[in-house]
Amino acid sequence: MRKKSEIMEIMSAFEKLMPDPKCELGYKNAYTLLVAVVLSAQSTDKGVNKATKALFEVADSPQKMLDLGIENLKTYIKTIGLYNNKAKNIMALSEELVKKYDGIVPDSRQELESLSGVGRKTANVVLNVWFNQPTLAVDTHVLRISHRLDFSSGKTPREVEDDLIRVLPEKYIKNANHWLVLFGRYTCKAVRPDCEHCPIANFCTSKDKRV
Repeated sequence: MRKKSEIMEIMSAFEKLMPDPKCELGYKNAYTLLVAVVLSAQSTDKGVNKATKALFEVADSPQKMLDLGIENLKTYIKTIGLYNNKAKNIMALSEELVKKYDGIVPDSRQELESLSGVGRKTANVVLNVWFNQPTLAVDTHVLRISHRLDFSSGKTPREVEDDLIRVLPEKYIKNANHWLVLFGRYTCKAVRPDCEHCPIANFCTSKDKRV
């Protein structure tokens, strides 16, 4: 694992480049953010946003989603991978939110993870983006970049999350997911990384480095 001082330098570089990074999923409130994150599993944010733009105009609350019904929901999200299973989870979590939480998305990890289709990564995104909590979601981008930059040798998302949480101060934890996701999506891509324009190329010793 890379020295903490070097990780801090890299995070400082990201902070200068992206002082206020944003989640690229479209959402209107905590509920639509939760739905968007559930839909984003194994799908691109761009594809999710294309589907949810119309969906969220008619169903931006748990009750409205229940009123819409699962078959109508599927017509909105059928372009998204695994949409049948995701539709079931969205209807189930919407019913749970109405029955257990008066239609309000809870702000605790335990309660979020009790909802259908909501795992640790989804809970971390909602807690971070909507509730402004210092959580760090580890998706495929974060996992890959953490390995490339030697932030962690963890084999699972939880192991990588724990490694990063141990070393990063809270001020960096809040934005770390966004920085690593955006960096992985647009610069340090899985195939043909754009090393020529990489802002932290001098720190990189990856075998995938192209300069």
